[in-house]
Amino acid sequence: MIKIGQGIDVHAFHNTGEQQQYVILAGVPIEHSHSLLAHSDGDVVLHALADALLGALALGDIGQHFPDTDAAYAGLDSRVLLRHVYDKIQAAGYILGNADITVMCERPKLAPHNQAMRDNIASDLQTDVGNISVKATTTEKLGFTGRQEGIMASAVVLLVPNVSNG
Repeated sequence: MIKIGQGIDVHAFHNTGEQQQYVILAGVPIEHSHSLLAHSDGDVVLHALADALLGALALGDIGQHFPDTDAAYAGLDSRVLLRHVYDKIQAAGYILGNADITVMCERPKLAPHNQAMRDNIASDLQTDVGNISVKATTTEKLGFTGRQEGIMASAVVLLVPNVSNG
């Protein structure tokens, strides 16, 4: 049986006062005027994707698996988090069919980083890059993303049984 999951994540921008700041999206550091306020690295793309993966198999959410009250996860690289979640998916007998991710923000502009983001996700989920879609949209200057107060990402995944496991 196929399984479908959906995930959303949001993080606020934060001015650390540093000269050069950046956001990390799908494991790619992208220069920006602000960083993201988060317990981990604040990677909204991978957080939304991890929640979609967990949701597809009713395994809870990343907050249950990586609580922000646990100092062990402070500054955590979200690619490590994603690979850990995907291990759970595979242990349950599933693999990724495809993932479709949308990032909502006015800035930074993501088109120059799209391929690197797709490559990272495909590598971490052990799939062909053709199974990974990452796209961006603005919110036409509406809401918190339009006011450039933060970034939001949404992810949808299709999981299929791993037939190579028997």
